[in-house]
Amino acid sequence: MNGSTVWRTVSRNPLTLFGGCVVILLFVVAISASYLPIHDPYEIDADAVLEPPGPSHPFGTDELGRDVLSRVIYGARISLWVGFVSVGIAIVIGTLLGSVAGYYGGWMDGLIMRFVDVMLCFPTFFLILAVIAFLEPNIATIMAIIGLTGWMGVCRLVRAEFLSLKERDFVQSARALGVGNVRIIARHILPNSLTPVMVAAILGVAGAILTESALSFLGIGVQPPTPSWGNILTSGKDNIQIGWWLSLFPGLAILVTVLSYNLLGEGLRDALDPRLRGMSG
Repeated sequence: MNGSTVWRTVSRNPLTLFGGCVVILLFVVAISASYLPIHDPYEIDADAVLEPPGPSHPFGTDELGRDVLSRVIYGARISLWVGFVSVGIAIVIGTLLGSVAGYYGGWMDGLIMRFVDVMLCFPTFFLILAVIAFLEPNIATIMAIIGLTGWMGVCRLVRAEFLSLKERDFVQSARALGVGNVRIIARHILPNSLTPVMVAAILGVAGAILTESALSFLGIGVQPPTPSWGNILTSGKDNIQIGWWLSLFPGLAILVTVLSYNLLGEGLRDALDPRLRGMSG
C-alpha cells in the first residue's frame, strides 16, 4: 500500500490526526526540553514550597519548591524513553520468536507457543513487580523488564502473518530457486508482515508509559530526584489536600499521552488493514 492511500485514509479521521499531532508535539517538547525557557527541574526553592499555579510557575511547585511544569516536561522525556526502548525490546523478541514459530511450524512452533501461553498466564504487572523486588529499581531495569514481559502479543501477530505468507506464490518461487530459509524470512516474508507489528509498537508505547508511571507512583520505578510523571503523582498523593496541581497536571499528561498513542495506533491499523478499511467504509 502506498503512502498517499494511507494518508488519505488517516486525514479523514480527525481523532487519528489529533493523536498524531499530540505524539509529535510531545516528542519535540521532550527532546528540546533542555532548550526551553523553563526552570531547572531539580532546583529547590524553599521560598516557593507548594506554591499554586501562577505567572512564575504555571503548574505550581511541589513540596520542595521545584517547578512542576519543568518536571512534567522532563518527565515526558523519561516516559518516552522508557516507552520506545521497552517496546523496541519487545518487538525484537516477539518478531524473532514469531518468525521462527510461523515459518518452521511443527515442534518448534508448539514449543514457542506453549512458552507464550505460560507467559500469558501471569498477570504482567504483578510479574513486573515480582521481578523488580529482586532488582534495583532504575530506568534501565524498568525498560528491560517491561520489554521482556511485553513481547507475547507481537509474537502471536508475527506468527499469524508468517503462517499466511509462507504459502504465497512469491515464497514458493523463492524456495524453487533455492533461496535459503533465513533469506526467505528476512527478505521476502518479514517485510510483508510488519504492518501489524508497527501498529502493535505504537499501542505498546502507550502501555509501557502507563506501566512505568504506575511503577514510579508505587515508588519502585524511576527514583527521585529524577522527574517522572509517576513520582510527581506520588507527591500529589501526599499533598492532595493542599496541592491539587501536583495530581492534576501529571495525571493529564499521562491521560493525553496514552490516549493519543491509542488513537494514532487505532487509526493506522484501520488505514493499513484493507479489511478494516472496507468494513468502516
